[in-house]
Amino acid sequence: MDRAIGRARRRCRWHCRFGWLAALGIAFSATAYPVSGGSGKTGVQVVSARRAPAGAVVAVPAPGLGDERRFMHGIGWASAGADKRWVFFSSSGLPPRGANRDGSWPHDVYVGEWSPSQQRLANVHVFISRPEAQEPVSIAQNTQGNIFVSFEDGWNTPNEVNQRYGVYRSDLSPIKPYPNDVESGGHSGHVAAVGERFVVFYSEDWIDGGGVDNLGTGNGVYVKVYNGSGKLLRHENVAAHVREWWPMIAGSPTRALLVWQKYIPGELVAELEFSVYDPANGKLVRPKDGVNVFRVQYYTYAAAWVPAVNRFVIEATLENGRSSILLVDEKGRVTAKLECLPASVREASIAVNDNVAYVPTRDGRLMALALTGDSIDLRGLMRAPFAWGNTGAIGIPYGSGAVHFVSLSPVGLREANFNVRNEVVPSASDLCRPEGARKQSDVSND
Repeated sequence: MDRAIGRARRRCRWHCRFGWLAALGIAFSATAYPVSGGSGKTGVQVVSARRAPAGAVVAVPAPGLGDERRFMHGIGWASAGADKRWVFFSSSGLPPRGANRDGSWPHDVYVGEWSPSQQRLANVHVFISRPEAQEPVSIAQNTQGNIFVSFEDGWNTPNEVNQRYGVYRSDLSPIKPYPNDVESGGHSGHVAAVGERFVVFYSEDWIDGGGVDNLGTGNGVYVKVYNGSGKLLRHENVAAHVREWWPMIAGSPTRALLVWQKYIPGELVAELEFSVYDPANGKLVRPKDGVNVFRVQYYTYAAAWVPAVNRFVIEATLENGRSSILLVDEKGRVTAKLECLPASVREASIAVNDNVAYVPTRDGRLMALALTGDSIDLRGLMRAPFAWGNTGAIGIPYGSGAVHFVSLSPVGLREANFNVRNEVVPSASDLCRPEGARKQSDVSND
């Protein structure tokens, strides 16, 4: 088979998973600002969230747009020291141009700089470039400041894709630079730092049929652990050779939270699975019997570590179109649960600032969730000034109650500052409650 045709088919098989959204016939309306290279600035307009009109945006693709990921896919950030942050993302050019004529994807990994004194990313440039696509990029930074960069790579592999990585210092000088294989045939990997170690959670192989648009599923999820210089320490089979995939991960000082989806034959939703992993000894702790199993919309879940309350937080949008939030401790115990929140955005990360978790919502807002070790409260919501993209969004905290969000889109980066001063108290409908129902904190715990 011609290599280009094979790549195009592989990209359609593993990545063309947005057709069901377009079929809904729902459009979004928002002003977009494409990125541009060479000038040292991205050209992305930053606006205050309070300026956006209510109901102006919806985070789903317009009909006919197809797979948004062919434009941009994957984003993460790391500290560059002082108040400067590196923002990495995968894009098919600047501005993104989408797939090649043969259907293959040309994504490179880009990096830009951001600090609170800047209104938008600056000095955006290519960080890693090869033929075929390097996406979606995932970023982690350990306690030494080293940065682990990982992504699915279509270049120079006999297995259609490889999960690959590189390790760099906080000034981006190389320690163990790309290309290094996590797994030949691996894909969909995400990385987190656990103390000094890095943990990569990835899928492998593909099974045709089922899943979104009957395009298939992954064939298992696996873990590899590396030291701070990128040396492999251990490997675990989390769920081997079964129809489980799209692995997400969050890291605490001593544990990793693994979250993934399990195929349900004949269904249009997946079963959410999670486990707490100790990279020092390879022990996996699954939730005890009795914890309700979530039936989730494909790919619409995320996880993060919240140091201020010593808990992991999991967010997932369920088959009923409403989100649920869990707090999980390092022993794998669920300590709090809040249900029936607004639907979240596919592939959007959870941002954390002190004891508050921020989650983009599909109706064009940002949820602010106040957390303790055993409670979750929907403190408020803020209107986003653009439609959230479905291929990656991150939030960078930069002071008390302030977060800078960067969202990918088919036309480039979208950026906005959000501040607690602009939060609006949630309505009863935001919590699926009639007017006059008990206050939220009374029902936060599971």
